[in-house]
Amino acid sequence: MQATTAPLHGAAPIRKSAGYQFMLVLILSLNFGIVFFDRQALNFLMPFVQPELGLTQTQIGLIGGGLSFTWALAAFGIGKLSDAIGNRKLLLVLSTVAFSLCSFLTGIASSFAFLLAARLLMGAAEGGVMPISHAMVATEVSDERRGLAQGVAQNLGSNLLGSFVAPILLVWIASNYGWREAFYIAALPGILSAAAIWFLLDEPAKPAKPAEGAETMSVLSAMKIRNIWICVSMGVLLVGHFVITFTFLPIYLTQVRGYDAQTMSYITSALGAAAAFYSFTISSLSDRIGRKPIMVALPFLAVIGPLGALYYEGSAVVLGAIFFVGWAVNGIFPLFMATVPSESVDPRFHATVLGLAMGSCEILGGVFGPPIAGMLNDAFGLETFLWLLIALSLVAGVIALGLRETAPIALARRVSPRVSP
Repeated sequence: MQATTAPLHGAAPIRKSAGYQFMLVLILSLNFGIVFFDRQALNFLMPFVQPELGLTQTQIGLIGGGLSFTWALAAFGIGKLSDAIGNRKLLLVLSTVAFSLCSFLTGIASSFAFLLAARLLMGAAEGGVMPISHAMVATEVSDERRGLAQGVAQNLGSNLLGSFVAPILLVWIASNYGWREAFYIAALPGILSAAAIWFLLDEPAKPAKPAEGAETMSVLSAMKIRNIWICVSMGVLLVGHFVITFTFLPIYLTQVRGYDAQTMSYITSALGAAAAFYSFTISSLSDRIGRKPIMVALPFLAVIGPLGALYYEGSAVVLGAIFFVGWAVNGIFPLFMATVPSESVDPRFHATVLGLAMGSCEILGGVFGPPIAGMLNDAFGLETFLWLLIALSLVAGVIALGLRETAPIALARRVSPRVSP
C-alpha cells in the first residue's frame, strides 16, 4: 500500500464535547497509572518477595526483562488487532481486567517459575493498553489539543501512581499485612477502572473502510514512512536511557557517590516529579510551537543529568534539581511514541503504528538496554552507564533533526503566517 503522511483522510471526524474529551483523557490517564502501579509493584516489594521465594539476582533480572518482552509483543499485536476488529473499548476493558488478575496471580506465586509466568502474562495484558488508549485519544480529541492530551494520558497518571503512590502505599501494606496482600489490593483499582471505561466511555467512531488492497499496514510499510522510523529509532534510544537510569542510578548514588539510601530516594524522586510535570507542559508546548523543535532540543538537554551525577559535588538538593531539569526529555515520550506517529499515517492504522513504536521501544530499549549497560559497568566501572546515557541522548537528538513537522498549528502557520500559537 502507499504510505501517507497526511494526518486525516476524507471527511473530518466529528469530535465530541470538550467535557467528554476531558473525561476520556482523565480516565485513560488513570487507567495507565494503574498499569504502572501494578507493573512497578514487584520492584518496590522485591525486598519482601526475594527472601521468601529464594530468588537470585539473575532470576530477578529475568522477571523484569520477561515482562518487558511480552509487553513489547502485546503492544504491537493488540494494536494491530484493535485496528482489524475496530472495537477499541472492549479490548481495553479486557486488557485492564486481565492485568488486574495477573496482579492477584503474582500474590499467590510460590516459586520463581510461577512468579515469572504471572509477570509474563501481566506484560502481555498491559502491553496493548497504551496503543489502544492513544488511538482513542487521536480519534476523539481535537487536533489542537492532541499533544497535550496524549502527554497527559501517557505520563501523568503513570508517574503520579507508579512513581509516588505505589512505593509508599505498597511498602506500607507489605510491612503491616504482608507482600501477598499488597498484590491482592493492587489488583482492585484495575477492576474499578475497567468498569469506568465500560460505562463512561463510548466506542470511538470507526474510520471509513480503506480502498481495496489497502486494508492493512505492514511493519515494513510503516517503517518506510520517514517520521515512523525516526520515532522508532528515538524511542529505542530514549526508552533504553529511561530504563538504564532507573536500574543503575540508585546503586551509583549510594555505592559511588556515598549517599545514604534515604537521601538517594529523595534525589531519584526528582525524576518522578519531573516526569509528572513535563507530561503536560512539554506536550502542550509542542502543540503551540511544533513537535520538531521540542524533540530536537530536549535530548541534548538531557545530558546535564548524567554530567551532574559525574561531576557535581554540591548539595543533594541541587543535584536533584539538575536531574529535574535534565529529565524534561521524558516529556517527549508521548510525542515519539504516539503523537507524531498518529499524525503521520491514515487514522485507520493508528493503533498499528503506535503498537510498532511502543513495542520496538520496549523490546529493544527496555529489554536489551540494562544488560548492555551492566556489562559495560562490569568492564569499565560503575560510572560507565552515565557515559552511555550521554551517548544515547546525543544520538537521539541528531536523529530528531530529520523529523518532518506534524503539529496542526505549526503546519497551518507555514501556510498562513498570521496563525497564532
